[in-house]
Amino acid sequence: MTISTLIDKQDNFEVIRDQIVAILATEVSSQMSLATTAGKDPDDWKLRIFNERSNPWEQWLNDGTDRSPIVNVWYDNSSFAPGKSNISERQASETVFNIDCYGYGVSRDDGAGHVPGDRDAAFEVQKALRLVRNILMSAEYTYLGLRGLVWQRWPQSVTVFQPQLDARQMQQIVGARLALRVSFNEFAPQVEPVTLELIYLDVIRNEDGEIVVEADYDYT
Repeated sequence: MTISTLIDKQDNFEVIRDQIVAILATEVSSQMSLATTAGKDPDDWKLRIFNERSNPWEQWLNDGTDRSPIVNVWYDNSSFAPGKSNISERQASETVFNIDCYGYGVSRDDGAGHVPGDRDAAFEVQKALRLVRNILMSAEYTYLGLRGLVWQRWPQSVTVFQPQLDARQMQQIVGARLALRVSFNEFAPQVEPVTLELIYLDVIRNEDGEIVVEADYDYT
């Protein structure tokens, strides 16, 4: 027996990852518009959003003209709870999505003294992290806009790290990882039901092979 249908779909972890990216991109644009309306510099709310990238911050090394913080959303891992699932169709998943924020700093004079590039990078990544967490944990996104699919989303941890390139730490780039845990169901293909049309029934006595009952049931 083989699966009779083509598996031509996204799993829900892919749908949710893409939804997180869409939420962040949409809300960052909205925040920039609100900042403009409030008479503030919208670039202070600008984030550049990526997904499933390994080193999105490398572009700063090649072109540092846009120093806006970078955010990269990627799928990390899933665990499945047998007690909340069934044996074939539905698997209850606890999945972690990493939302990596990167800040780029530049050493400079600000009129009152010297601003170290590493500290500037730390402040930039903290600003990005603040914006990302507030967006994803806002009441509007209790179910990440996927109510009925997502049961819960929760920030599991935040970790600050130093990005590396060829085992060298990048002194003016600081990263912070928000691990977001999301609970939802994954589904697998099922057996296609076949309509019952006819039953043949024979009951045989074991001792001598005599047929005791013979019947046909036609359901067409």
